[in-house]
Amino acid sequence: MQTDLSFSTKIKLYYDVSVPENSTGPAPLLLAVHGYGAHKRYMMREAQAVAPEGFVLGSVQGPHQHFRSTGNGYRVGFGWLTDHRPDESVTIHHDFLNHVIGKLVGEEIVDPGRIYLFGFSQACALNFRFALTFPTVARGIVGVCGGVPGDLESNDKFEPITGDVFYLYNTNDEFYPLDKYVEYARRLQPFAPKLTTKVYESKHEIVDPMRDDIRAWLKEKEAA
Repeated sequence: MQTDLSFSTKIKLYYDVSVPENSTGPAPLLLAVHGYGAHKRYMMREAQAVAPEGFVLGSVQGPHQHFRSTGNGYRVGFGWLTDHRPDESVTIHHDFLNHVIGKLVGEEIVDPGRIYLFGFSQACALNFRFALTFPTVARGIVGVCGGVPGDLESNDKFEPITGDVFYLYNTNDEFYPLDKYVEYARRLQPFAPKLTTKVYESKHEIVDPMRDDIRAWLKEKEAA
C-alpha cells in the first residue's frame, strides 16, 4: 500500500485592502489576521476600529473553510491550521503575508519601514512565528488573546524580533487561563526585546479598552 501520496495545485487566497482617500504616498500598513472560525470582513472591522488616521488596512482570510454554529444557524468560517501537517499551513500563512506586503510596497501604496501586524487568537502565534522568521519585516506586532509558537525555544530558524511587540490578553479567557498567558509572555520576552504586555478584565474577545490602547500604541510608534 502507498499512503500519503500527493500533488500540488493552486488555490485562491482572499484578502481586502482599504486605502485612505486622501493618501498621497507610501503610508503605514496595518495587516490584520483573524482567528479560528472568523473571516476577513470581521478582522477588517477590527482594523478600522484601531487604526489611526492615514493607515492603509489589509485583512487576509485563512484558507481552511468550515461550518461553524452561530445563533442564526451554521455559517462559513475560516481557519489557518490544525495539528495535521501544520508546517504546510504555516508556509501558506508566511507566503500570503509576504505577497500582500510585497504587492502593496511594490505599488508604492505602503511604506516598507512602517508595516504593522495585528492578530487575534489563532493568528497571534502565527504572526509571532512570521515575525521570528522574518524579523525585520514588521515595525510592530500586535497580538491579542493568543499563544506563542510551541517550538519557540527549539526552532533554529527563529531570530529575535527587531520591531516592537504589544501582547494583550484577558483574565477570564475561556481558552487560555491567565497563568498560561503569563508563561507565554515570559517565554516571548527573550525573543522580543521591545515587548509590552497588558491584561484586561474580559473573556476571549477584543474589547473597547484594548482597541483604545492599540490605537494609542500605533500612534506612539508612528510618532517615534
